[in-house]
Amino acid sequence: MEKNRIDSHKDWVDIRKDNAHVAREREKARELRNSPWWKARLAEGKCHYCGGAFNPEELTMDHVIPVARGGKSVKSNVVPACARCNKTKKHFTPAEQILNEMETSGELSPADQGWKEETK
Repeated sequence: MEKNRIDSHKDWVDIRKDNAHVAREREKARELRNSPWWKARLAEGKCHYCGGAFNPEELTMDHVIPVARGGKSVKSNVVPACARCNKTKKHFTPAEQILNEMETSGELSPADQGWKEETK
């Protein structure tokens, strides 16, 4: 059976999730952390999400589309994040993050908040 993929993001999103995928992508992330490319990203000292300035050792690698949700450990899906932003983001996708922020700010009515049940 062919993998179900989002066509416009074939290089970094795989909809299916399985334990083998998670283990494989975590290993790739370990390799990517040792790359000159990632070290240069950390040296910039900037959190992708809040834009705050940090020492490189204060930044972590965050998968924009989480590995547990099918994301891959490739340059187009990993960003430096401060501990606070990484913890706040959790396992959310970018769209879910926006919905969460809208809910917190009161922009969504209770009837619009059913999306959260689908991500648990």
